[in-house]
Amino acid sequence: MKVVIPQDITDAGKDYLKERGYEIVIGTGDTDIEAMKKQVEGADAILARTAPYPAEVLAAAENLKVIGRHGIGVDNIDVDWCTEHGVYVTFAPTSNAISVAEHTVGMMIAVAHHFAFFDNGIRHGEWGFRNTCRSYDLHGKTLGLVGMGRIGSMVANMCMSAFGMKVIGYDAFLPAERFPAGSVKAESIEEVLKAADFVSLHVPSTPETRGSINKTTIGMMKPSAYLINCARGDVVNADDLYECLKNKVIAGAGIDVFPAEPPAKDCKLFELDNIIMTPHSAALTQESMDRMGLHAAMGIHSVLSGEKPEWPVNNPKK
Repeated sequence: MKVVIPQDITDAGKDYLKERGYEIVIGTGDTDIEAMKKQVEGADAILARTAPYPAEVLAAAENLKVIGRHGIGVDNIDVDWCTEHGVYVTFAPTSNAISVAEHTVGMMIAVAHHFAFFDNGIRHGEWGFRNTCRSYDLHGKTLGLVGMGRIGSMVANMCMSAFGMKVIGYDAFLPAERFPAGSVKAESIEEVLKAADFVSLHVPSTPETRGSINKTTIGMMKPSAYLINCARGDVVNADDLYECLKNKVIAGAGIDVFPAEPPAKDCKLFELDNIIMTPHSAALTQESMDRMGLHAAMGIHSVLSGEKPEWPVNNPKK
C-alpha cells in the first residue's frame, strides 16, 4: 500500500514503514492546495506534517484510510470530513513533550536573563549594559500555567525541581488530583494571570482558546511578568500583545508560534526589544523529529493492518 509524505521527515518513520513493505512517496514540500491534491492521489495513507488538509485535498485521495499526524495539533486537518468518510486520524501525543517543555523553560530563562538584549549589545560594543539592565532569577518566582496536560505538567515539574518555583495552573479538564505534586489548581485563568511572574500557555487552538490572551487578559498580569507561548499562535491576539509590550503593560514575552506562519516581514513584533522569538521550532529537536515520524508511522501501520491505533484522534464511521 502507498504512504504519501508530502513534507519529508527524518529516517525513523520512513524506515519503519519500508521495513513493513509499504511504498513510500515523498512529496515536493509544496503546500499549495492544488499541489497537495496532486500529491495525495492514490494514497492509502498520508503522513502529515503542517500542510493544510481541507476536504478538497482529502477527497483527492480516493483510497485514503488513515492520516498519521507528525506531532500533536490536528487543526490543519479536516477531522470531521475524515470521520464521516471512514478515515482514521492518529497523532503522536508523547513524541514532542520533552522538547517543547525544555524549549519553554529555555524561553523563561532567556527573557528573565535578557539573553537577546545582552547578545545584541555586546555585538555592538555595549559592554556597559551589564551594569544598567538587571536580569531576574527564576528561583522562588511563581509560574502560572494555562493548560496542565503532558507538556504543562512537565514544565511544572522541571521548574519546581530545578528552580524551586511555585506553580499555579488552570486546566478546565484536569482534576486537582492529577496536577503535579506541589502545584496548585486555580479556579480560573484570571487567577493564574494575576498571580504569576511567568505565564506559560499549553492549550490547543479551539474556538474557546483562540484570541483568549488579549489586551484584557494580558492587562491582568503583573507589570513585571513575562508571557511564554510555545503552544498555538492564534491563542494570543498578536496586535494586542504588541501594544501591551510596547506600552510595558508586561515586562516581556517569549513566543515560538504565530497566528500566521511564517509571520509577515513587517510584523510589528519585530520592532520590539522586550520579546524573544523562535520559528515554531520548540518541537524540532532531532530526537523529537524522530519520535514524531516514528509514532505517526506506527499509527498508519496499525490502521492499515486492521488494528485499532494506540493514539486515535477520531472514531471514523465504517
